[in-house]
Amino acid sequence: MDKKMDTKKGFTTTILHSDRLLKPEFGALHQPVHTAVTWGYEDVNGLIDVFQNKTKGYAYSRQGNPTVAALEHKLTQMENGMSTVAFSTGMAAITATIVSLLKKDDHIIASSYLFGNSRSIMQTLSEIGVQISYVDATSVENIQKEHTSNTKMVFVETIANPATQIAQLDEIGNFCSENKIIYVVDNTMTSPYLFKPINVKASLVINSLTKYIGGHGNALGGSVTDTGLYDWAGFPNIAAILRGQIKPEMLGITQIRKRGLRDGGGTLSPEAAHSISVGAETLALRLERTSSNALLLANFLNEHLLVKKVNYPGLADHPQHKIASELFNGYGGLMSFELDDKIDAVTFLNRLKVVIKSSNLGDTRSLAIPVAKTIFHELGADRRKEMGIEDSLIRLSVGIEDINDLLEDFTHAFN
Repeated sequence: MDKKMDTKKGFTTTILHSDRLLKPEFGALHQPVHTAVTWGYEDVNGLIDVFQNKTKGYAYSRQGNPTVAALEHKLTQMENGMSTVAFSTGMAAITATIVSLLKKDDHIIASSYLFGNSRSIMQTLSEIGVQISYVDATSVENIQKEHTSNTKMVFVETIANPATQIAQLDEIGNFCSENKIIYVVDNTMTSPYLFKPINVKASLVINSLTKYIGGHGNALGGSVTDTGLYDWAGFPNIAAILRGQIKPEMLGITQIRKRGLRDGGGTLSPEAAHSISVGAETLALRLERTSSNALLLANFLNEHLLVKKVNYPGLADHPQHKIASELFNGYGGLMSFELDDKIDAVTFLNRLKVVIKSSNLGDTRSLAIPVAKTIFHELGADRRKEMGIEDSLIRLSVGIEDINDLLEDFTHAFN
């Protein structure tokens, strides 16, 4: 388990002083970048104890590194969780979590609005025996209808990318808790600053660290955090060898670290971990500016005669505006919008000068992309229509630029 900071401290104060709890060498304020691949021991018994989980330590960097451990500690603090495992990407975290915990014929209920790559890995898993049901997660009733005796996991995102549907997070959490189902919440689009899934009884929290937490588009990373709410002692898929060695509350996250990280090999580099850790220090500041910019820009687009529709949780007419207002500490920087039929999306995007045409999210810079022709192209027209993705849909990740410059950029593009 990770050391806890004073819970009275604020979000940013906690992040800024997180590394100091681990007492870095020479009084450094950040954990240094440890590039070692392996560690030596004067007494081989020390190495044996690390391998057998009797003591904490490092043996081989594929499954643990002090710089990465410092980031994991920070992420645990941010999510008010119990323990975190970091990975090379968000997709590596998702894949490792499912593969390490589920077996053939186990059943997952997943949101039908999952991001394309998350949906793709679910499809791959279904081809090797994991059963997947996709439902409209904006209503818990749809999850209840698909629940069977072999349902082991429910997987949802806080805000769907790109059409911004919001799962009925609190009611789904109650249902999973009552039925002892692992509740996995991908918190990437909100981040731990805008929302803490532990508050809706999430078992595991996924974050793509590449996005808002790292925040600067300069490092890939992902993580899974155990909130401590799930009873792993009663979960049948825990490896027998772990039950006698690991505290019951640590069984799940330990199995993810060993089977998902160590065996899967999706290791986060120490250099990337350091970059993400430093970027995370300004998460609250960046998201406050991003959320403010996004709300103003969403209202601007929503009132424009050449825009048919705007998807943004901060707008009063968004179908899940109420739940977003109740659960989130702001509406974030992700939105999408449909242009009037007489405007070509590609031509429009090429007229934007401040907004960058790019596929990333959560950057300090505003980024836009035509969804149907790029990140959701492989799904095909029928599946895109089911997800509410029209051919003219543009996804926009709002950055921290001066709002007047963003408004002027869009005005110029429309003109």
